[in-house]
Amino acid sequence: QKSKSKWKINPLCYSSRAIKTNQDLLPETPWTHIFYNDFWGTLLTHSGSHKSYRPLCTLSFRLNHAIGGLNPWSYHLVNVLLHAAVTGLFTSFSKILLGDGYWTFMAGLMFASHPIHTEAVAGIVGRADVGASLFFLLSLLCYIKHCSTRGYSARTWGWFLGTGLCAGCSMLWKEQGVTVLAVSAVYDVFVFHRLKIRQIIPTIYKRKNLSLFLSISLLTFWGSSLLGARLYWMGNKPPSFSNSDNPAADSDSLLTRTLTFFYLPTKNLWLLLCPDTLSFDWSMDAVPLLKTVCDWRNLHTVAFYTGLLLLACYGLKSPNADRECNGKTVTNGKQNANGHSCLSDVEYQNSETKPSFASKVENGIKNDVSQRTQLPSTENIVVLSLSLLIIPFVPATNLFFYVGFVIAERVLYIPSMGFCLLITVGARALYVKVQKRFLKSLIFYATATLIVFYGLKTTIRNGDWQNEEMLYRSGIKVNPAKAWGNLGNVLKSQSKISEAESAYRNALYYRSNMADMLYNLGLLLQENSRFAEALHYYKLAIGSRPTLASAYLNTGIILMNQGRTEEARRTFLKCSEIPDENLKDPHAHKSSVTSCLYNLGKLYHEQGHYEEALSVYKEAIQKMPRQFAPQSLYNMMGEAYMRLSKLPEAEHWYMESLRSKTDHIPAHLTYGKLLALTGRKSEAEKLFLKAIELDPTKGNCYMHYGQFLLEEARLIEAAEMAKKAAELDSTEFDVVFNAAHMLRQASLNEAAEKYYDLAARLRPNYPAALMNLGAILHLNGRLQKAEANYLRALQLKPDDVITQSNLRKLWNIMEKQGLKTSKT
Repeated sequence: QKSKSKWKINPLCYSSRAIKTNQDLLPETPWTHIFYNDFWGTLLTHSGSHKSYRPLCTLSFRLNHAIGGLNPWSYHLVNVLLHAAVTGLFTSFSKILLGDGYWTFMAGLMFASHPIHTEAVAGIVGRADVGASLFFLLSLLCYIKHCSTRGYSARTWGWFLGTGLCAGCSMLWKEQGVTVLAVSAVYDVFVFHRLKIRQIIPTIYKRKNLSLFLSISLLTFWGSSLLGARLYWMGNKPPSFSNSDNPAADSDSLLTRTLTFFYLPTKNLWLLLCPDTLSFDWSMDAVPLLKTVCDWRNLHTVAFYTGLLLLACYGLKSPNADRECNGKTVTNGKQNANGHSCLSDVEYQNSETKPSFASKVENGIKNDVSQRTQLPSTENIVVLSLSLLIIPFVPATNLFFYVGFVIAERVLYIPSMGFCLLITVGARALYVKVQKRFLKSLIFYATATLIVFYGLKTTIRNGDWQNEEMLYRSGIKVNPAKAWGNLGNVLKSQSKISEAESAYRNALYYRSNMADMLYNLGLLLQENSRFAEALHYYKLAIGSRPTLASAYLNTGIILMNQGRTEEARRTFLKCSEIPDENLKDPHAHKSSVTSCLYNLGKLYHEQGHYEEALSVYKEAIQKMPRQFAPQSLYNMMGEAYMRLSKLPEAEHWYMESLRSKTDHIPAHLTYGKLLALTGRKSEAEKLFLKAIELDPTKGNCYMHYGQFLLEEARLIEAAEMAKKAAELDSTEFDVVFNAAHMLRQASLNEAAEKYYDLAARLRPNYPAALMNLGAILHLNGRLQKAEANYLRALQLKPDDVITQSNLRKLWNIMEKQGLKTSKT
């Protein structure tokens, strides 16, 4: 079995592994496996697992698969609907902070249209981020309800329970979802209670704020419990990544790691602010490492953290008496804006902290009714926006553990909420600050224009995601090595072989040690019969990644086909001994190892070592993964037992082969031969005819049926089958050679001569073909041509007794007829 895997390491490969080859999506796989495996279907505790535990997202893929199979339309529809739902929830959340009016609408529009979301929405695996955001916002909204009813309604703890459950669900969609608990704490302290840094410590000691202390304590406990359970479930070990995934993490220099990791958040913020250059992949050298303090990009880092510090100081400083509320100036809290009353911070500090809801009794029934809704100040919203921007991004900063990417646009889906709020509240603050109508209009239309530009960029970027080729071409300027390599895979699938080869070579020009690209180029060359070059690139791929089992597999196949059986045997054995520890895709590795053992068994089988072949086949069965198609392996097991005359065992494995794949043609043919041998002729004939029905264009089927007819002495039918087989597979030596043999047995010597001649031309250096051609020419009276073929066969195999005997008989006839022979 020839390995045809393409080893594409890109988002669409992630899509392939998360969906196309993920066994957890299949109905025959118990659905509970989803809760023990990572996002890609690998056991979480496996050393090569990414530790990406997202069972709810995988469950949604399984539902998609159950409804529409692998039709991408339904998957994309779900992603778009989820994005629409998240946008609606974010707009509702913005309304709580900004009140009714156009600023809330603008915040929602900005989030809906931001180009950074394209990867998360258009890329199917981005559903993890969108789904996590949905439950992130539900959790946050539940906590806001908890704050507003705390102390006034028993339902408040129902809202808190909803907060915890939604936070857990968000984390089960994607890991960063758990950060909503920290954002909720920020909301409670800095927005609902409007505390400043210097007020926090004194406040928690006041009895009237014990409810705040209890809520924050419960959030902390639940967050710690979720993180502890998550760490335990993945085996208490962090994932390991290759140096190309995160080059800075692999750097030996502390300075390089520090400068680069400090710079990356700056680059991410720039992508949010000005998403002009987007890419499907930012790994490898897409963002060059910062190796010295003299690198000019350090200025961006300084500017970023200075700005962040200033915004934090602005949000946490003691407020002025004058501020704005939903776009209207409020002095000492007396202005009412859009029906929402606002307290100044001076009044707020002199008043007891109260929730937004009070209780009253109507007709003897206690009801919770809205007493007044207090909109937070600009400073409060800035603090919350910064927390939304920063806290969900913290897991991607390499601060606590190294991550498997440099930049990932989909990771910015949740932080973009904070960004959109920050831009909106900043524009609103400027709008209120300026007095001239012209400047107000300028600020408003500038914000609207920014949203329009974002929408246009999103439309253009969606065009890049229309198909793989456009996506990879768009990424060449950012990550040329990865983009060219993946483009090569696409071009190859389109049968543009020369263009695909150029693309692979371009990828290797930028990064010469990419094992995946070296392997892909070798596979392309192998499929185009350029075997020497293919072997060269497979050797380079193995040198770059010694655990790349598929490279060993195809190397062994080429060597075996070239007759270099000892080298092939050593290659297959070495492949079979490679463990699957710390490998990103252990399932693919196990499939390649199983295929190596299968081919090693075939090699032993062809050499007549049937016991060794059986031993290797049994090892292959033990090692094969669930997704491996075993029908060929089972069939070869049956063949080996057949050669050892263990017919019951042979029949068992032939039946297993047909059970695993009911339309497996080789098993029909081999099982048919066994049935014919054991006297079940009618059953055998049905299997041969079924094989022909399954593939009427396959000459091998006619050839086996013809052999059966020949043994039944149905010579005319057998001859017809032989001719049909040779016509259909005129380039297949075995079919043509056997067809000629059958025609000779049917005494159709002229037809036999035609196909023996064709077989000799297909393998001009094969002694048996030349000897048989000589024999049929001998029988047909073409003595001089017969002599030439006998002599050529003896040159290739001088000690062949049959050829020597036939040649002596031929010379006797030629001498009697007075013909000149080569010996005279």
